Amino acid sequence: MLFWHNQPEHLWPSPGELYPGPPSSLLRESLPLPYLKQEELPNVPGPEPPCPAFQYVLCAATSPAVKQGEETLTYLNQGQSYEVQMLWNPKLGDATQCPQLLKSVARVVFHDRRLQYTEQQQLDGWRWSRPGDRILDIDVPLSVGVIEPQVLPSQLNTVEFHWDPTKRTSIFLQVHCISTEFTPRKKGGEKGVSFRLRIDTFKPSDKELAPEHLHSAGCLIKVFKPKGADRKLKTDRDKIEKQPLHERDKYQVARESTVFVECPPWPEPSAGPHSPLSPRALTSPYSCKLLSPERLCSSPPFALDSLVGSLAEDLNPGASILETQQWLHRHRFSAYCRMLANFTGTDLLKLTRQDLIQICGAADGIRLFNTLRARPIRHRLTLYVAQEASRQENEVAENPDSGFYQEISLNELSAVELMGKLAELLALPANQIHRLFHQGPGGILILLNDQVVQNLKDESYFVAVVKKVQNPDGYYLVLT
Repeated sequence: MLFWHNQPEHLWPSPGELYPGPPSSLLRESLPLPYLKQEELPNVPGPEPPCPAFQYVLCAATSPAVKQGEETLTYLNQGQSYEVQMLWNPKLGDATQCPQLLKSVARVVFHDRRLQYTEQQQLDGWRWSRPGDRILDIDVPLSVGVIEPQVLPSQLNTVEFHWDPTKRTSIFLQVHCISTEFTPRKKGGEKGVSFRLRIDTFKPSDKELAPEHLHSAGCLIKVFKPKGADRKLKTDRDKIEKQPLHERDKYQVARESTVFVECPPWPEPSAGPHSPLSPRALTSPYSCKLLSPERLCSSPPFALDSLVGSLAEDLNPGASILETQQWLHRHRFSAYCRMLANFTGTDLLKLTRQDLIQICGAADGIRLFNTLRARPIRHRLTLYVAQEASRQENEVAENPDSGFYQEISLNELSAVELMGKLAELLALPANQIHRLFHQGPGGILILLNDQVVQNLKDESYFVAVVKKVQNPDGYYLVLT
């Protein structure tokens, strides 16, 4: 029998019922967790959530200093092997129809939103400072029922393994990074960042097909230097024991083990980043099922350079509910898709800045408002240039506005940028344009440098005159 935190208890079979065999073959009896009666009001019926098909139990005590309604937090020692029990509920289906082997992927990822955006840079920095080390590793000798464990050299925070759900399976994991390695001030684990240990389980399929996702769950952890987790746990217990009785009720009861909480699946790397229906776009792998939307931890680390095209897309007022959901996913607002599930494009555009802040919080609310009202970036300087060969000489004197002009947009406001745009316009090699002049008062030629370009009037029009020079071989350009 296992206790599911913050949820009604699910009655699971004991290890002896689930894994037939002599008692000596079981290394650990079922967890002696208490059965708690429901304390809700009897007049308020509530539907019981469905029992999950899988449960992952980390054999490490939770912190008693976590308030009610918040996600549990577990302290781990650096490099210590911790058992994670892989459990399957046979009551949800026929055991004979269950796949013989399942594939699971364990990861350690960032919980802090700020670090999620720079996850790859953080991991690369850790790799450079700790050459040859890994963030997550498997203790194979201690593991039971683990088949074909794999440690991916390119992914320091990921391990893979296969297991038989009808047999007892326990994998022992080691986390080698500590929480303070990703904070500016390294003064102990208490000021360190939190990680999320998550496991995704798949049903293996043919090589040509992607594996079928079955279940994902994770838990919040903090990693300390050796024996630091024990000291921190004792400090939290002493702190809670000193609180008055009415204050202790505000905190969760510490458990001897940590039950993973269900969360969305991790994005598949094989999915294209530009696909609006790809797992990378449609899921928020950091968000977990907690009691309130405010506890959602979302915004996965997106490759912003690969999404430039989609981020520039405005929300169409006539967008349907499905198109609005896809737009939210593409712009990294996946955590609020369920809250905005019935909104069309028009509904979303009608929301005020204050409305979005109340729905999404200050940071994401302001970001969503700015994204909805985003205007196209205006270039710093726009010029109109016509080629001399495309116009007649008498036409220039009579009507300067006539002729065929092409637009040139400048952002850097430098002579090099203008010279490159003119070379592309006139189909000339950029390295053969030696001088760029501007015809000033009285027909004098002014050398165009960065300062002159910056002082040009926006939306000015010129005629580009090309002059061939011999020494050195190339061209002079004169803007008249």
